Amino acid sequence: MLTTEECLLSDVQARNPGLSKEDVEKVLAEYLGIRKVLWLGRGIVGDDTHGHVDDIARFVGPRTVVAAVEEDPQDANYELLQENLKRLWGTTDLDGQPLEVVRLPMPEPVVFRGQRLPASYANFYIATTACWCRRSTTRHDRAALDVLAGVFPDRQVIGIHAVDLVWGWGRCIV
Repeated sequence: MLTTEECLLSDVQARNPGLSKEDVEKVLAEYLGIRKVLWLGRGIVGDDTHGHVDDIARFVGPRTVVAAVEEDPQDANYELLQENLKRLWGTTDLDGQPLEVVRLPMPEPVVFRGQRLPASYANFYIATTACWCRRSTTRHDRAALDVLAGVFPDRQVIGIHAVDLVWGWGRCIV
């Protein structure tokens, strides 16, 4: 299971007050049968959900994770996404095998009324024969769609203009 410390352990929007990381892992194991939790650090800038993992990293296969990366060192997401990448590179699956980490670019920032919104290509929807991904008509759209086509060769990858959803704080396109 992938999650973030920001989401499950932070005092902001405290979802599990008083529980340690070990306590959370024990509850996840007991109630959901989770055998291993892969902890990332923080979610992207502007995320009002405080670190929901679906904006930054997703399993796309048994040992393959797509991880959002920001290439611009001046961008506020750069350091936190680099930290998440390092964590993923240093972790293993249930059998002790290293994960395959596929880099997924971040879109250019989406700003509304002076506030950065949580735009990400990682919040895609996987269906039986297709994968729907947000697009925003920026220079990164094609690269993101190509990455997803590479990890979902048996599905049609469809980019849907979703900037209006991001402006409304929504990330999921379906």
